[in-house]
Amino acid sequence: MQDVFYQLVKTIESTSSPIEQVSAWLYRVARNTIINKDRKKQEDEFPVSGYDEEGNILKDFSEILFNDDNPTPETEYLRSLVWQELETALSELPSEQREAFELTELDGLPVKDVALSMNIPVNTLLSRKHYAVKYLRKQLEGLYNDILIT
Repeated sequence: MQDVFYQLVKTIESTSSPIEQVSAWLYRVARNTIINKDRKKQEDEFPVSGYDEEGNILKDFSEILFNDDNPTPETEYLRSLVWQELETALSELPSEQREAFELTELDGLPVKDVALSMNIPVNTLLSRKHYAVKYLRKQLEGLYNDILIT
């Protein structure tokens, strides 16, 4: 409902002509919003923790990989393994998707700036990045499971 009223306010502010049949317009927007949300596929998120043999919760995956407080040889090895697999998976991507992912995620550049530098619309950049992330998740899922389960 919040999305519908947001659309109403946005439409009223952006157009100079009033909506003639507000109730019909609200119904149509509500219906389309529900249909669109239903059509979108939700990506499965990776679990952020697992359990060992004794039932103890393992450390968060990101903590293992990115916590530099007390690096151990094991965490250093895991980091190098993940980065190596990531580089391999990135090299398999089409150049447009790889560039979109690297500039926005690894280099941390703003999406608008990257889109301008690549001379493409922001939505195109986001689409390329989405496909890259989807592919990388698929490629790295086995490694992720091996790290958390074993």
